[in-house]
Amino acid sequence: MINDQYYKHRYVISGIAIVVVLVYIIRLFYLQVIDQSTKDQADNNALVKQTIYPSRGLIYDRNGVLLVFNQPIYEITMTMRLMGPEWDTAAFCNCLQITRAEFDERISEIKDRKKNRGYSKDTPQGFMGQLKKEDIANLQESLFRFPGIQIQKRTLRDYTYNAAAHVLGSVGEVNQNDIDNDEYYSRGDYSGRDGLERTYEKQLRGDKGVEILMRDSRGRIQGSYQDGELDRTAQAGTDLYTTLDIQLQLLAEELLAGKIGSAVAIEPKTGEILALASNPSWNPKVLVGKERSENYEVLFKDPTKPLYNRATQATYPPGSTFKTIQALVCLEEGGITPNTLYPCSGPSSTPIKCTHHHGSPVALEKAIEQSCNPYFWAAFRDVLQKDGYGKENETFRHRYELWRNDVMSFGLGQKFNDTDIGDQSSGSIPSTKYFDRWYGKTGWKAITIRSLSIGQGEIIVTPLQLANQAAIIANEGYYISPHLNKNDSMQTHIHRLNIEKQHFEVVKEGMHRVMVYGTGRHFAIDSLHMAGKTGTAQNPHGRDHAIFIGFAPVEDPQIAVAVVVENAGFGATWACPVASMMIEQYLTGEVKRKDLRKRIAESVLNESVKKW
Repeated sequence: MINDQYYKHRYVISGIAIVVVLVYIIRLFYLQVIDQSTKDQADNNALVKQTIYPSRGLIYDRNGVLLVFNQPIYEITMTMRLMGPEWDTAAFCNCLQITRAEFDERISEIKDRKKNRGYSKDTPQGFMGQLKKEDIANLQESLFRFPGIQIQKRTLRDYTYNAAAHVLGSVGEVNQNDIDNDEYYSRGDYSGRDGLERTYEKQLRGDKGVEILMRDSRGRIQGSYQDGELDRTAQAGTDLYTTLDIQLQLLAEELLAGKIGSAVAIEPKTGEILALASNPSWNPKVLVGKERSENYEVLFKDPTKPLYNRATQATYPPGSTFKTIQALVCLEEGGITPNTLYPCSGPSSTPIKCTHHHGSPVALEKAIEQSCNPYFWAAFRDVLQKDGYGKENETFRHRYELWRNDVMSFGLGQKFNDTDIGDQSSGSIPSTKYFDRWYGKTGWKAITIRSLSIGQGEIIVTPLQLANQAAIIANEGYYISPHLNKNDSMQTHIHRLNIEKQHFEVVKEGMHRVMVYGTGRHFAIDSLHMAGKTGTAQNPHGRDHAIFIGFAPVEDPQIAVAVVVENAGFGATWACPVASMMIEQYLTGEVKRKDLRKRIAESVLNESVKKW
């Protein structure tokens, strides 16, 4: 045996050597397989991954008419590592017609990791976007002088018609929140910011592609990497077919010119929105391109609030249009029958007066025709007091909740949640808790809330809800949630009311008589049986609002309409003719009453309103 004090140390030394080798192997494995940063840095030095942006899906109306399409634009990107000390900044600024200060500001934003978390010297960074061909013409001719600069082709939204801006929406640059919540987006990308562009963003945007290019040590592009085998083709967005009838939309916006208000038209059987107009509005072209931010700021500050979608967000007392719902609920709850008679003393009636003399007593059909306030107050009172008031008002309060639930089954007091319509207001149908807070549980009676009987007081609705109300009456007891996507089957979104079908006949006939003998008779359509109800909503801030709901033909309804014209007075004066001409256009293909069309379209009720 060798007696060497170091002999046994060979095992220790061998062990150390093995450990060192293992550490190196593990480290190399980690760097090459697990940690991709080194590889990525090497790849970034040799390869350029150029994003190929897809064309955004087109948008059509219900008849296949093109509404929104794409125009080519260009984006300038720069890779900082390739921009050496001899890079000619002055010449670059001159090509783009920008100042050195503007250049420095953009560079500062690119390098700001708070604003641009994906910043890297080795990858292309967005410098300037939404440029037209003429904006980059000089740069394209001199591109060889500016290493690290690339020009990428993108698309910009364009519009066939100056219409439907609130419905279609707009496309704008994504913010950091968008980037954090969806890995699809990077700095400088665009997405739908409102309207259908936002609702159907994932459908319309498509899928990005990528082209991988090789470059030499000086950063010059040498061609495709691996003959393009790793490239990915961009997939264009899916086209969207809307429920809109663009000719009807154009007419609605024409008739609302010079006024503040809205108009909504629905196909009753399907819930498809045929027109959804809000005025003031704007030309959708002003919210595209480099001018988008500036124009948006101007629209935002406009005191007439053109960005506010009055068709879905504005709320009003429904006025006398609510009497159709009141009639149906009172019939359902057994407070009245179609033949129940109530007296009316015209303007001398109390506690709610009638607006005119029309004979007395009246039954339901005549009450709808003549919009008799005392009739609907009496019917409302008798429904709530049917079983008395009970101990501590409990019986009366229970009857009120039954009445309220019936009313809300018309889609009032709540948003349409199973739909593609964004930015809605819910309106309000006050609850017992609401009145309890004001009066105490025993402090309110039918007479306390009598204004509800004629659609005033605490009841508020949106024009969209009013149009849906007309569709429900046309359908005799059901509705399919209003929606804008023609290809999206909404048949499972059917809502049936608490109201029995037999109660609708007398209400529909009463509405038909409004257009024959009542307040809407001056705007009846020849050869078409139309049903309607005018309303005048009290406005504590100025002149009353004009409201109208209606549908046609009575025997087989194809269109239901609601129109609100703010500060216009009686519904029969302004809202009714707008709705009547919309119905005529949709059912006959034209408006034959040319003088009426000209008068309404050219009438300016608010001097501050303008179309952007």
